[in-house]
Amino acid sequence: MNRRPRPRYGTTRPRHGPHEATAGDRNETKGGHMENLRDAGVVVTGAGGGIGAALARAFTARGARVVVNDLDAGKAEAVAREIGATAVPGDASDIVAAAREALGGGIDVFCANAGIAPAGGPEAEDAVWDAAWDVNVMAHVRAARELLPEWLERGRGRFVATVSAAGMLTMVGSAPYSVSKHAALAFAEWLSVTYRHRGIDVHAVCPQGVRTDMLASASTAGDLVLSPTAIEPEDVARATLEAVDAGRFLVLPHPEVGRYAVARASDTDKWLDGMNHVQRKLETIQRDQQVR
Repeated sequence: MNRRPRPRYGTTRPRHGPHEATAGDRNETKGGHMENLRDAGVVVTGAGGGIGAALARAFTARGARVVVNDLDAGKAEAVAREIGATAVPGDASDIVAAAREALGGGIDVFCANAGIAPAGGPEAEDAVWDAAWDVNVMAHVRAARELLPEWLERGRGRFVATVSAAGMLTMVGSAPYSVSKHAALAFAEWLSVTYRHRGIDVHAVCPQGVRTDMLASASTAGDLVLSPTAIEPEDVARATLEAVDAGRFLVLPHPEVGRYAVARASDTDKWLDGMNHVQRKLETIQRDQQVR
């Protein structure tokens, strides 16, 4: 069957019916294709360091016009200077309008990367839970709310959510992080299910440990579970761009996470027993540290 190529950034989209993006159009981008990101308007939140900075560098290297967002203005400006991008500091949940102005036009790719990982469980105060929910979930919802009308009108847009393997599995030591990351993955899945036939591409980035400030502050839980297999932020960015090129929803910089998810689904009680073993080991280490 003949398939018309999908329009690329920097080109004019043919005016067909308002919602005529098809599965055939999407398949044309797969199988070794490199997505044309030249002149694409890209926004990366939480880009003052770590995964966000690596994503900003990777998109810039592909010719995109990048907005670097971070709560820390100094960090955002430093990354922007390094890569020739534009810094727009501020709250990630209220960035779309300012980013549009900085780009001088529409946003083609939005990377919802900002996140926080507070420790604790039900005993954590409501303010802790509210903060995790606001940054890890509602910032994604607010961005999509503002971006979708524009994207649906032109039949094209790309939403990249940094979720974490915790969204597919769980994270010992942090219920707010685990719960909110599950919600972030669910929201990304919903966006893809609802809008993929209308030209909206969605990617959920689900790494385990990454050598960032967040991992460095994860204390015992991070040392026990994440540090042994931690990768560099650049590895996550590389995997993300590969998924963009392939048109693939799930981004697994740690391939083993996919196997863990299958094990979790096929024998949930066995998986829970294994994770509980990790939890008990963590508690033993923490008790030993208190004795010292």
